[in-house]
Amino acid sequence: MKDVAIIPARGGSKRIPRKNIKDFLGRPILAYAIEAAQRSGLFSHILVSTDDEEIAAIAERYGASVPFMRSLSNSDDYSTLIDV
Repeated sequence: MKDVAIIPARGGSKRIPRKNIKDFLGRPILAYAIEAAQRSGLFSHILVSTDDEEIAAIAERYGASVPFMRSLSNSDDYSTLIDV
């Protein structure tokens, strides 16, 4: 593995519930981040960090890996990217 893209996508959004999987122009919003990382050609692996099974399934459908599920303690409003 050389360069890895990590896309954080938790299930507990407060302002727009489940925003990462909301449909936008025919695709889930998360798909745009995954596809941008793929098109960039900069990454050997694209990982999605999530606490939500449905988000994980969508991420994998669009070609990202979800090697583990994030813990609830690392999925709150105060979690940083380092926690992820």
